[in-house]
Formats: sequence, structure tokens, C-alpha cells
Amino acid sequence: MKEPSGASAAVTVIVPAYNEADSLPMLMPSLVAFVQERGWHLIVVDDGSTDATPSALAPYAEAPGVTLLRHGMNRGYGGAVKTGIKAATTDLIVTVDADGQHRLEDLDALHAELQRSGADMVLGNRNRQRSSPYREFGKYLIRRITRILMPLPVRDINSGMRMCRRDLATRYLQLCPDSYAFCDVITLVFIHERRLVVEHSIAMNRRLAGESAVTTKTAFDTVMEILHIVTLFNPMRIFLPLSLVCVLVGVSWGGVMLAVRNEGVSVGALLAITVLYLFLRRAASTFIIALAIPIS
Repeated sequence: MKEPSGASAAVTVIVPAYNEADSLPMLMPSLVAFVQERGWHLIVVDDGSTDATPSALAPYAEAPGVTLLRHGMNRGYGGAVKTGIKAATTDLIVTVDADGQHRLEDLDALHAELQRSGADMVLGNRNRQRSSPYREFGKYLIRRITRILMPLPVRDINSGMRMCRRDLATRYLQLCPDSYAFCDVITLVFIHERRLVVEHSIAMNRRLAGESAVTTKTAFDTVMEILHIVTLFNPMRIFLPLSLVCVLVGVSWGGVMLAVRNEGVSVGALLAITVLYLFLRRAASTFIIALAIPIS
């Protein structure tokens, strides 16, 4: 990485890019000028693009303060962000999407908010912007499921623009997936570890080019990753309600069979009741595994 001129950089801007050959030529000039003016660093991670993304980035290979990294094959959004975080050397990092939807002036606003509040992570809250009703419903559903599973002091947990302390992000990377769920999971890890997470309103532009890669499968995978991380941190939140439901079903089923047919407790009812033991044992083992993970 070529050091920017002037004072040492305070922030590294990380841009994961996959098949963004059309948007990068419009984004990079302003983004490079933005970080150079502030003496920040910029890391762009080409996540195994199959289009002309490498060619679009090539003119900036020697630019001061700019580092270009490339994956030999696609690892996913989270995988690209992880590579950028590991390569960063500044105290603070911030992620920006390669499609040009984020306004660069909001980076200054997030930086100022983090300095003012002393937060460990500042999320760019997109509440004032609306996407398609289908995607809005998906984001609402993810938020509702997450709030049921754990306390959530923020709303826009999957925002692509977020600034945080690099040492903490590096410490928690092992718990985060390589998929789009990276944003949600790292936010939940910060919250679980009692790090201060705040939000600051940001505005969104239209994509410079191309179409979003977020699909229904992305939303499903995100919910599953949220369930995984909550199960790791608080297994009883998942397994205890499930086991109680199984016991209730088993006792009710057995009681009805005993009263109506005088056949005693059926095998099905006993199996449902036994699930209580299985779930609690699973919860205990998950809790032990969580204690063994050195994240703090």
C-alpha cells in the first residue's frame, strides 16, 4: 500500500467489488480523490469478478493510499470484506458498496458521529429511503426475527455502510460468514459483546449501473446465519422454547390418547417429551463451545 501524503491515515475505506465493471469507472475517481484529500486509505477487493472489473481498477494500482486486492475465485460479500479488514492498518475501517449508492459525504458524518459518541460501531441508517415493497418486507422480517431472539438497540443491521474499530472487527471475524449475512452477524456480535453500536442517518443514491445481487435466497441465508449466531451466544433462547413446545405437544397427545382410547402414553408422545432432554443437551454443548471461543 502506498502511504497517502500528509498525516497518517485515520480510516481505511473498504470496497468489496464483484462484477462492477460498469459502476467502478464512475465511482473510483471521486472515491480516490475523497480519501486522498483526507489522508485516508482505500482498499478495493475484487471478489473473483468474471467481467472487466480488474481492468476498471487497473488505473488506480499505483495511486497513493490505494490498495487493490483480488480473490482468485468468488468468496462472497463477507469474504471480500474480511480480506479488506485483514489488510487494513488504521484504527478505523468503513465499508462502502461498489455500486455507487452510498454518498461519500456520509463517510464524514459517520466518522464525526463515532468520534462524538465514542462508539465502537456506527451504522448508516437508511430508514428514510425505500426500496421495493418485496425487499422492504424482507428487511422488516429479518429485523422482527432478530428482535425476538435478542435485544436490538439499532434498526438497520444490514446496512452496507458502517464504520467500526478495526481491532474489534478483526477479533470477531472468525464468527462472521462469507455471505451477505456478514453485515447482520458482525453487528449482532458487537452488540452481544456489549460494544457501543449507534446509528446515523444516511441517504442513498441510485445504483450507478447493474442490478442488485440480493435475492430471496440471500434473505433466507441471512435468517439462518442469525439463528446460528444467536444459538451460539444464547442457546437457551432457541432450544428452551422448542423443547417446551415439544413437551406440551407430547403431554397433550398422550393425555388425549389415554382419556379417549385408554391406551396409555403412545410412543409418539414419549418421543416428543424426550426431545426436551435432547434440546437441553444440545443447548449445553453449544454454550460450552461458545465459552471456548476467544473473542474478548
